[in-house]
Amino acid sequence: MASNKYYAVFKGRKTGIFTSWEECDEHITGFSGALYKSFKTREEAEVALELAEQNFIITSEQKEVKWQETKTKIFPEKELIMDSVCVDASCLGNPGYVEYRGIDTATRKVIFHKSPMPNGTNNLGEFLAIVHALAYLNKQGRDIPIYSDSEVGILWVINKRVRTKLTSSTDNEEIFNLVDRALKWLENNEYTNRILKWNTVSWGDIPADFGRK
Repeated sequence: MASNKYYAVFKGRKTGIFTSWEECDEHITGFSGALYKSFKTREEAEVALELAEQNFIITSEQKEVKWQETKTKIFPEKELIMDSVCVDASCLGNPGYVEYRGIDTATRKVIFHKSPMPNGTNNLGEFLAIVHALAYLNKQGRDIPIYSDSEVGILWVINKRVRTKLTSSTDNEEIFNLVDRALKWLENNEYTNRILKWNTVSWGDIPADFGRK
């Protein structure tokens, strides 16, 4: 018989202890900087949550709380929200010239467009597009969803961490400078906009797509 797990959410839409992954996932997916961990017993989860709330620094040797990045599967949405922004990136080569843009989902109007940058990757462009949209909507005071068809880009934003194998060089200084700025923005700003996975199967290509497939 499989043992039950208890999920402590330290940072999410709602913090606390949950007895199912589905309930835990509801409070962390799409939430900026979500932090959580699973435990075998409720007692362990309660201790970890209490220590976290008291801002104790716990070392790995203490084997208490080990922060985890959100690695859950990002599933496409079932219903399309027209009052939203969709983003996409294009990379000619890998690495290659990268550009990205944001589109008003309802009107198909281009809201922003970053011109091509050399020696980048599509994932970096997708990440930057989402953060650009967050910053844009933050300035506008608009709490509307952002659609992306990139699961990697969404997870990088949620975790506030970029995991690229591309190395920084003089050729791609521009894109890495933007990545640094984007990460700092995520660290210093809160947002309530939902970041949603575009349902390509049901809705076709995301409107921000560059049509270069």
